[in-house]
Amino acid sequence: SYYSSPLLLCYLYRKGSVCVCVRSYSLWHSLLLSPFPSLSGWGRWRNSEYQQFISILEETRKNHTPSNKKKLACYDFDFSHWPADFSWEEVSNPKLLSKAGVSLLKPEPKLRGAADSVLNSLRTLPCHIVSFLIAHSFGRRILYPGSVYLLQRAMRPMLQQGQARLIEECEGQRNKLVACDGNEIDTMFVDRRREEGLHGQTLVICCEGNAGFYEVGCMNTPLEGKEPLTLLHNKYLFPTSILLTIFRCEDHCSYMGVPFPQNEANAMDVVIQFAVHKLGFQLSDIMVYAWSIGGFTASWAVMSYPEIQALVLDASFDDLLPLALKVMPDSWRPLVTHTVRQYMNLNSAEQLCKYQGPVLLIRRTKDEIITTTGPEDIMSNRGNNLLLKLLQFRYPKVMTDDGVRAIRAWLAASNHVEEAAVYSSYEVDDDWCVSVLQSYKTERDVFFPWSVGEDMTPEGRRQLALFLVRNNFHLP
Repeated sequence: SYYSSPLLLCYLYRKGSVCVCVRSYSLWHSLLLSPFPSLSGWGRWRNSEYQQFISILEETRKNHTPSNKKKLACYDFDFSHWPADFSWEEVSNPKLLSKAGVSLLKPEPKLRGAADSVLNSLRTLPCHIVSFLIAHSFGRRILYPGSVYLLQRAMRPMLQQGQARLIEECEGQRNKLVACDGNEIDTMFVDRRREEGLHGQTLVICCEGNAGFYEVGCMNTPLEGKEPLTLLHNKYLFPTSILLTIFRCEDHCSYMGVPFPQNEANAMDVVIQFAVHKLGFQLSDIMVYAWSIGGFTASWAVMSYPEIQALVLDASFDDLLPLALKVMPDSWRPLVTHTVRQYMNLNSAEQLCKYQGPVLLIRRTKDEIITTTGPEDIMSNRGNNLLLKLLQFRYPKVMTDDGVRAIRAWLAASNHVEEAAVYSSYEVDDDWCVSVLQSYKTERDVFFPWSVGEDMTPEGRRQLALFLVRNNFHLP
């Protein structure tokens, strides 16, 4: 009814029946539907368990102590009534932020004359209007399907079960954070330091993917100490770590009730502020793990907070535009390009290149979402482009035509056997590669991009390129 109402109104208008239908609907609504809220309220007033819940909720609002909050966590209710645990205003100055919120990387504007700019604005005005309508209607729902109520409703039993497990078995602490745009962010914090023999000090912030929810999402990877987080470095023992996860706020955005890239960045910012100022972690103790579209918020986090310890991007992509063009007609290319760049510019690779710390990328070999042709064509996986852009920025002298050609041969491998065959065919000497990189860093100790490989032979560049890609990329 909600989505078809514009078409229904147009049909009724043509039939001249709008007023009749509105009057009939109002009458039936008042006669049949109005008594139900009163009956529901009376039933709750007579219910002793509900009375107990209301008293705990009111007491928590007046006195927000850990004991009261623990009692409140035993109930599942509308998140908008959950008392706020942290707000960005507690640590940030409102005058330092723009009206939209935290800063995002924007495409560089093209320089034009004043008269030309006015004429161009008038000429492209219809395109701007159509782009706005697309972005705020079906475009946003395609990009963030988790914000669609029907999907939330279908997954509700599974989400309730997952949340109960986190609170009862893992002693998770649910927290409500208020971002700078007014959005309420639902997070779950699991502290495993109390468990016997666990003494880790790494905080893992998880960024969910499309239609991802922390109750059933990628949070389970660090929580259970599974790959791929243990792949980053042997010293990161994630079964001994502490965990914070960010719910991608797809159904908790108060800005028009829907999420956009700006809202996602605002949410990630308040999560980091909460981790630092409320939970007491240093930025150097924080690691970010993201799945799929969550790579945008994760790359924004490490770009904006470069002191973050490390980043893992699992099944993520470099840019949304190629994936959007894949599913839209070719005749819509200019319109799709303008809409994505203006309203949905998920430029993860551009943000990632601003980060200087360790990065691990995981590519899923049967991925149907981030491939531009199909899951069978592994070279169309946009995770390859994300890797190449990162390495080309960090090691421009190594990533020459020879180096890129060797990397593409390695990326074309569909299993570990083919991967090992390509690696051995180039006779890569791992010890030599390690010594070259370590000596360069010791002698110069500079930020990326590095000039290592400037005086190397083509064979040396190929070896170093393959060594770098194997240590920054994982094929599960």
